[in-house]
Amino acid sequence: MNNLDKQYITLLQDILDNGVTKSDRTGTGTISVFGRQIRHSMKDGFPLITTKRIPFRLVMVELLWFLRGDTNIKYLIDNDCHIWDGDAYRNYLNTYKGNFEMDMEEFVEAIKTNPEFADAYGELGPVYGKQWRCWQTEVFQKDEESKKVFHATRQIDQIANLITDLKTNPESRRLMVNAWNPANLEESVLPPCHYGFQVYTRELGPIELLEQSKKDGLWRDEIPEGMTLSEVQKNFKTRAISLMWNQRSCDTFLGLPFNIASYGLLLEIIAKAVNMVPDELIGNLGDTHLYSNHIEQAKEQIGRELSDEERYNIWFTNNYETGMERFFDSTKLPNFEDSYYNPTPTRTREPYPLPTLNINTEWWPREGEDGPLNAISIFEGFKDDSFCRCLLEEDIQLINYQSHPTIKAPLSN
Repeated sequence: MNNLDKQYITLLQDILDNGVTKSDRTGTGTISVFGRQIRHSMKDGFPLITTKRIPFRLVMVELLWFLRGDTNIKYLIDNDCHIWDGDAYRNYLNTYKGNFEMDMEEFVEAIKTNPEFADAYGELGPVYGKQWRCWQTEVFQKDEESKKVFHATRQIDQIANLITDLKTNPESRRLMVNAWNPANLEESVLPPCHYGFQVYTRELGPIELLEQSKKDGLWRDEIPEGMTLSEVQKNFKTRAISLMWNQRSCDTFLGLPFNIASYGLLLEIIAKAVNMVPDELIGNLGDTHLYSNHIEQAKEQIGRELSDEERYNIWFTNNYETGMERFFDSTKLPNFEDSYYNPTPTRTREPYPLPTLNINTEWWPREGEDGPLNAISIFEGFKDDSFCRCLLEEDIQLINYQSHPTIKAPLSN
């Protein structure tokens, strides 16, 4: 059941019906509501919106960029991801001191081909990757000989700490990662929109444990000769893990579908690293808005009810105005009062079933490692270009993603 698209469409309509007009830093203007929430059960499928096409590879590239601790757009551009180009280009225009200013296309090409230029103008400042993997702070230390107290710099890898805590104290209420560092906000091209997340774990119930072990192919009806019960159960997933992120500012049409999928993927990766079952994904949204130049696109995605004539036409000719493939049982006669048995589309953008996600089981433990799973070393691997390429091309696999066509809309920077 795809309840995610229904929540998202309801949110778009909520903003159209109840949003107040507000100005914003980009000068575009928005209609806005405050304090909304998205909730999704991961057992219902991977949370990728289907009522318009979302380029999942870009979601993967950006999340891997965060997990690398990277803050320079060169990695993104090298992987054909241009989400942050506008922010970097705006910063270039504000800081460039030369006589010739490049246009956007020339700027992107220079980042890609000129390492010195990329170092100087591809840097975004201490954005997400910096705060997640290398939060910098000052601490007081005492010199034992002189007994004098002095300032020292300390770097905190919040992701590594999170993984360690999940493995050693999964009941903790401090399983949090924060991207909002007040000391660094003015140094960033853009303060973090999604500024922090928290994870929560619980023990699986007996029925859940049985179902999951069967799903993973680990269940044995009897203990093989020479093995103990603990040996049979050593790879069982015994806990479920949920993730809740908080977002101060939410570009609902363009940004939110990416945010949902990105945190869904992060939840899957963390769950895989600590051998838990992905459970709930929750998004708390502050200023939840539609830009004024996204309103017609939002209405298109919300769609409209199909007439009986249009529904009959879909049934007999499979002619659908948005290119939707037939996903119902064509051997049965249409019965429009019983959508359970004959789910003929009722709207111009009827949601598809959600896709599933597979993370290659050979990814963990990493090749060449012996002994028990070392989740922290896995996350260190995100800094390796070849490791990330393998993830993008082989290890993270989206299965059975069907969607309506893309709806284009301008990005406000």
